[in-house]
Amino acid sequence: MPSLNHAPRPLRLRSLKSILLCCTALLPGAALAQDAVQLPDLVLEATGGDDTETVVASELSAGGKIQGDILNIPASVSVITSKEIEQRNATSIEQVLNYTAGAVTDSYGADDRFDYFSIRGFEAYTYRDGLMLGKNFGGNREEPFAFERIEVFKGANSATFGVSDPGGSVNYVTKTPRGERFGSAYTALGSFGTAEVGLDFGDTLNADGTLSYRFTGLLREGEREYPYSRNDETFAMFGISWRPTDRTELTFILDHLDRDDVPGSGGFPVGYDFDRSETFFGEPDYNYRGTDRTNATVKARHDFGNGLSFGSTIRFSDAYDDFGYAYVSGSSGTTVNRAFFASESTDQSFIGDAHLSYSTQFGGVVSTTLFGVEVSQSDATNRRFFGPAPSMDVNNPIFSGAPASVPLYADSATETDGKAVFLQQDLDWNDRVIASFGLRHDWIDITQTDNMASTVQQGEISETTGRFGLTYKLNPNVSLYGSYAQSAVPAGLGVVPETGEQFELGAKWRPAGTNTFLTAAVYDLSKTNITRTNPITNLPEPIGEVRVRGLDLEAKSEFGAFEIVASYSYLDPEIVENGTNGNVGNMPARVPNQIASVWVNHTWENVGRGDLTVGLGGRFNDGYFYDDANVAGHSGSFFVVDAAVTYDLTPQTSLAINVNNLLNEKHVAFGGFYADFYSPGREIQAKLRHSW
Repeated sequence: MPSLNHAPRPLRLRSLKSILLCCTALLPGAALAQDAVQLPDLVLEATGGDDTETVVASELSAGGKIQGDILNIPASVSVITSKEIEQRNATSIEQVLNYTAGAVTDSYGADDRFDYFSIRGFEAYTYRDGLMLGKNFGGNREEPFAFERIEVFKGANSATFGVSDPGGSVNYVTKTPRGERFGSAYTALGSFGTAEVGLDFGDTLNADGTLSYRFTGLLREGEREYPYSRNDETFAMFGISWRPTDRTELTFILDHLDRDDVPGSGGFPVGYDFDRSETFFGEPDYNYRGTDRTNATVKARHDFGNGLSFGSTIRFSDAYDDFGYAYVSGSSGTTVNRAFFASESTDQSFIGDAHLSYSTQFGGVVSTTLFGVEVSQSDATNRRFFGPAPSMDVNNPIFSGAPASVPLYADSATETDGKAVFLQQDLDWNDRVIASFGLRHDWIDITQTDNMASTVQQGEISETTGRFGLTYKLNPNVSLYGSYAQSAVPAGLGVVPETGEQFELGAKWRPAGTNTFLTAAVYDLSKTNITRTNPITNLPEPIGEVRVRGLDLEAKSEFGAFEIVASYSYLDPEIVENGTNGNVGNMPARVPNQIASVWVNHTWENVGRGDLTVGLGGRFNDGYFYDDANVAGHSGSFFVVDAAVTYDLTPQTSLAINVNNLLNEKHVAFGGFYADFYSPGREIQAKLRHSW
């Protein structure tokens, strides 16, 4: 049995550093003297322009499952382009989503094990190129540098993506070869001794331009804001595309993520106010989190002509992660109680989809039909350890060292096999009235082995979900829509799935002659059969229902010297049913009533050597309860300011300084039970970037 009682796992950098160094040989040198080969524009999966040049997206990709003009789609959608990610220097998915309507981030504060965010009051499931990754809580932290854009779909989306909660879903769109010569390289220095370098470049490989490649990678070494932390990462991704004609494309992508991080600060005793960067109640010799994951992805597209096209995406993944730490488990007087907690997980998975799309016209109606299948298979293991740790004096913390052993309390293996069929139908009457239907059926077989009890449980889940939407365009630039959509999530063996539904009305406006997109939506959503473990029987039971009604407003605009990204959300969440546990009528945990944000960039041209751009952003949250009983505490309202300054040293070289939480705002993001976790503090990074 492998032991989890060890010093922090060393980061395996040597091989990946070699990859990065070798790939620098492909940087423009003699190659720049060659003429770039331009490929014909493809029409296979449009995403609305170059995401590196604008913060205002006009079209969707969604792995080919939802495509086309956002104005015509009867749902609330937010797109964060690579330009916006770069401008705000978002280095985590939570930071990427900070300025998105309906999204709540950082509700667990300095606990950095996972990407924590919710949409419209519910945890969001995540997808990559239209294929499911899983819940953000408990999953691997994704690297934003790998993605061209991030698409946020509000509301229930199971009829499109499969398993999801009713609040919304997030789809990551992977960077792929462009069929032309391009590139950028950067070096950065930041808070807590962090140093980083990154590359993203590509070119064609043959004279006629049918083969092209792209390499994306970064190296980071540093710490986080709390003592005895680490923030080390190596990421490398290589893609190659074959485009023999403008109708056919085949792309292979291989990426590897190796991260040596920490699980979080371990928490602070409740009721105090400690310095985030100086006080530590964990255990330096038992404070680690590692991620080692390799993905191989194949994407294929072919247009047969006459309205018929084919698309497919297949992904293989091999992942390992572990973490261990001593966390604050309570306090009595000046005595701080602690416990050791550790986990070790593996997951080998396969998922793939294939779909046919057929468009035709009869009379004044354009009909587009998409039919597809999806298959998935996963073999996962999980081992968890828990035990008491030596206590500390709150005024004089003394470390005890790593434990000789920590008791194993859970050891499981889970095999999951999934199959699904999905059908989508769009009917467009003269680009004025658009009806959209979606239907999906999922079959999921689960076999769960408890290695400690030597027992095996099996279960089957069969669930149908649907959606319907209707869009009416007042003119080519304004659309009104209404929609109904369903969601489903397997809740465990022997219980019915957790299901959700949402009704939504919305409006979208793209003012003529501008690069502006404005959206507004009101919604009523609910999730039923919420499942919890019965403490008496130790079995899962469906006991609850939560309803959220709300309003989302969002604006993205580029005009003159200004760029603006703004959002406001009002949420009215309520626990409608909660079995015998009470709490009916309360607000669910970590769901605020109001969130708002605005980011403004202003550019002054020809200031000395080049252009000067200053960005300033603000994020407001009116606070949330830490638990469903609404008794453990409340975060209180808070306002966070972010800032950025970019100066173009040359047309291709820029120096940027970004500051997250400029005023170093501090609040208890999660706490009240056994420990408090503070919100992230001020973080500064200076980045020198060169593009070609």
